[in-house]
Amino acid sequence: MGLYLAHPSSLEHDTGAHPENAARLRAIESTLDDAGWPGLERLEAPAATREQLRRVHTDQHIDAIEEFCAKGGGLIEIDTVASEGSFEAALHAAGGAASAAERLLAGEDGFAFCGLRPPGHHAEAARAMGFCLFNNVAVAAAHAVAEGGIERVLVVDWDVHHGNGTEAIFAASDRVLYASIHQWPLYPGTGSADYCGEGVGEGYTVNLPVSPGAGSDEFLSLVQNVVAPIARAFEPGLVAISAGYDAHRDDPLADCAVETEAYGEMAATIGGLASELEVPVLICLEGGYSRDALASSVLATIDALARGGDPRSAPIEPAEPHLERQRAHWPQI
Repeated sequence: MGLYLAHPSSLEHDTGAHPENAARLRAIESTLDDAGWPGLERLEAPAATREQLRRVHTDQHIDAIEEFCAKGGGLIEIDTVASEGSFEAALHAAGGAASAAERLLAGEDGFAFCGLRPPGHHAEAARAMGFCLFNNVAVAAAHAVAEGGIERVLVVDWDVHHGNGTEAIFAASDRVLYASIHQWPLYPGTGSADYCGEGVGEGYTVNLPVSPGAGSDEFLSLVQNVVAPIARAFEPGLVAISAGYDAHRDDPLADCAVETEAYGEMAATIGGLASELEVPVLICLEGGYSRDALASSVLATIDALARGGDPRSAPIEPAEPHLERQRAHWPQI
């Protein structure tokens, strides 16, 4: 069994005609309804505590988001919208991810999907941006290390946009390994293949940029041949996926060409890896702006994890030059 965490406040984060809107969740849940919620137990996501948020965000940032929403919201920046209900939604999005990690690490379930919004991977310690208010996956990873009884977390980010916030939050840490597959060039302009972290965190940022037009084979090869072997060497106690679906060929906000089935194959690869390492998988929803593509790809992800992470396709050829570049820090791969 897996978990699906949701909360009504996610629908009260009113963004109007913005591409990141409540209809995304309605599309996902309608598709899961039609599929019979395969292998899923539905739970209500709790709100994040102040302590959980403060592990990755400043007090000033938390207070600013609360006050901005209490005054009715509006544009935080050019592409980031908040409404009166957004602070509550953001609390439950971050808290749901942390709660799911805690429950997974208690050994009750093998995977959890957080069907919550706003998304999070662009949110920095002291800045909301890129549709994101709090960094949900970062809150969950930090909570897992602080209270989950584990030493290391792997965050795999396959959103088409680089997760600058997650990278920055953990750039100087060797406890969270951040691996991102993203289109380059594209918003937010970070994610260079040459950047690998700072201080003791050097080597624990794995940026895998791909060119516009990259499709299923490129993404799946990077998961199979770069992310998976690094993960085996890293030995995380939890695998978290920043699951954006905007690299899909039908997505209107980017230029990649990943097929729905490939999301299932990437999830199956991660699920198989997690089974091999005997660790659970946490999935946090990020982008994806074609509702049909988003919903079908989420279903493919959940189906793959529910069947135990058994890839159905043949392995893809190794991804050079990324593989060679990462061997500087991970000679085991």
